[in-house]
Amino acid sequence: MFEGQPQQELEALMKSDPEFRQLYHRHRELDKQVLDAELGVLPLDDSTLGRMKKEKLNAKDRLTRMFDQRRH
Repeated sequence: MFEGQPQQELEALMKSDPEFRQLYHRHRELDKQVLDAELGVLPLDDSTLGRMKKEKLNAKDRLTRMFDQRRH
C-alpha cells in the first residue's frame, strides 16, 4: 500500500497521527493473516476470512482518505 508515494510523507504521517499509525499496523496484520489463510498456513472458515478481507479493505480505504487529506 502507498507504493509510489513519497516515503517521507508516509513516515511523517505515521509519527504525527496515532490513529493513522494504528490503522496502518492493523491493515498490515490483516494482510498477513489473509495471505496465510489463502496459503493454507492459517486455518480459517470462509466467514471469518471474508470478514477479515472486508475489514482490511475498509482499513485501506480509510488510510487512503487520511493520506490524501494530509496531502491537500
